[in-house]
Amino acid sequence: MIRQWTGLLGGLILAWLAAPALGATDLPAAVDLRAEAAQAAKVGGPLIVIYSRQDCKYCEAVKRDYLTPLAANPRYRDRVLIRQINQDGEVQALSDFKGAPSTHAKVALAEKVKLVPVVAFYGPDGRRLAEPIVGARLPDFYQTYLEDAVEQSSRALKKP
Repeated sequence: MIRQWTGLLGGLILAWLAAPALGATDLPAAVDLRAEAAQAAKVGGPLIVIYSRQDCKYCEAVKRDYLTPLAANPRYRDRVLIRQINQDGEVQALSDFKGAPSTHAKVALAEKVKLVPVVAFYGPDGRRLAEPIVGARLPDFYQTYLEDAVEQSSRALKKP
């Protein structure tokens, strides 16, 4: 009987330790920024990049509460492409906006990302289409900031 309880307790502890990993809200990682920005522009929207860290609870909240729902929203899902760049991804390979090999950490450094989360809006060749949203900001207004930046980015793509 004690063996059964010990096994059950051990299983519950392992499940509890794995729970944060199951609740992770990671978005698709950026792989080729030039191609991804071109793909987004082709449908008339920005490449949205969230610069994040694994240990950032605010990043998780932005991804869970705003970016994931935006990607599912019928109004935006066919107009935007959302990718994640891990500021702490020193060995996570990626091609930058010029097509050169790089890493997530190097691109974050080149974009002068110091604090996360940062949600940035890009067009072809890495052109910024709207001001990035830095930090988690006020939850009551974040959705509006995000939607305004998407609309501004879409308008900027139409300009020559």
